[in-house]
Amino acid sequence: MYVAVSQWRSTRLDRYRGPLGDVMLAAIGVALLLYLGPTPVNVGTALLAVACAALILVRRRYPVPVLLAGAAVFMLTIALTRPPDGMFIVAGVLTYSAAVSGPRRRPWFYATLMWGSLMVAGSVTYLGDWWSTDQFTTFAIVFGGAAAGDSTRMRRAYIAEVTERARQAEMSRDEEARRRVMDERLRIARELHDVVAHHIAVISVHAGAAGHVLRNEPDKVWPVLGHIRTAADTVLDEIKSVVSVLRDANEVRSTEPAPGVERLPELLSGLSAMGFAVRHQQRGEPRPLPAVVNLAAYRIAQEALTNAHRYGDGGTTLELEYTVDTVSIDVTNRMAGYADGRPGAGFGLLGMRERAAAARGTIEAGPVAGGLFRVHAELPTDDQAVNRLNASATAERA
Repeated sequence: MYVAVSQWRSTRLDRYRGPLGDVMLAAIGVALLLYLGPTPVNVGTALLAVACAALILVRRRYPVPVLLAGAAVFMLTIALTRPPDGMFIVAGVLTYSAAVSGPRRRPWFYATLMWGSLMVAGSVTYLGDWWSTDQFTTFAIVFGGAAAGDSTRMRRAYIAEVTERARQAEMSRDEEARRRVMDERLRIARELHDVVAHHIAVISVHAGAAGHVLRNEPDKVWPVLGHIRTAADTVLDEIKSVVSVLRDANEVRSTEPAPGVERLPELLSGLSAMGFAVRHQQRGEPRPLPAVVNLAAYRIAQEALTNAHRYGDGGTTLELEYTVDTVSIDVTNRMAGYADGRPGAGFGLLGMRERAAAARGTIEAGPVAGGLFRVHAELPTDDQAVNRLNASATAERA
């Protein structure tokens, strides 16, 4: 409540600070015109005071026209009577306002215009009597007002620039934070999908098989239920390892390395134990792969084999090939039982494409001749391979 009241008071003060300052400055100008110097107060001085007060009150809105109007009023005053000393102080105030708020940065032009007008009118009216040491004071007041106005203008511009840069930096920081949060959410979602989808598919297939076995051969249901339990335990462990990254940083995390292509035999043996045989071929000399590439290759193969298990009718082949600067994964299976004529209607293909993009590689997935579905991923293992794959992709789009 106190903060809200303080902000309300501050807003109201900011709103009325300018007009109140103009009223006080106009009052001071009138007092200087009427009482500063030896010039007696008369009708002409009073009219000049009223005109100067009006000019001071509107100087913020029309700085340059007020400067021109003031110069004209001051020249007329000099031509009609000996001007009061306070008039030159008002001239300095109007020059300051033009230098601060003028549409263009011309402080010395405004000062020369005002001072030149006064000097021309005085020289024409009083000839040689006009020039005295007092005119140096007039010069200092007018050009000093222009210098002060230019300094204030530059200070305001500097503060505005610093404030804008701070605002943009804060926006950029917020955008970067949001981007990182979104990237982390996508990474966690992709990881959860990759580690869960495979084992859930296995559980689904064996649950269907268990129903069939119970009706026909009840004694053989126990191995099937064992596979279901094993898959469930595995998926729970995988979920725990992924979710652990969201917990307190001080907690001890698992030191088990991320899965890679070296764990493909383990994956294939698990599928084989569930009755899903995969023909595995490997070409080239195996070698250590970059961590991102190694994980992407394993997850792509895992997701492709999961889709083949769920939607294919057997006859699945996994080919892993090492070349000089790339590693490629090729999974081919026979299509069967697709409701929409093609597999991958969920997030599986999207996750594989994201994995390949994260490893700066390419991936192709879709039906091929002979009623087959093929997933082919090529992942670079050095910068030269990245450039070659990018050039190839650009040529294909052209």
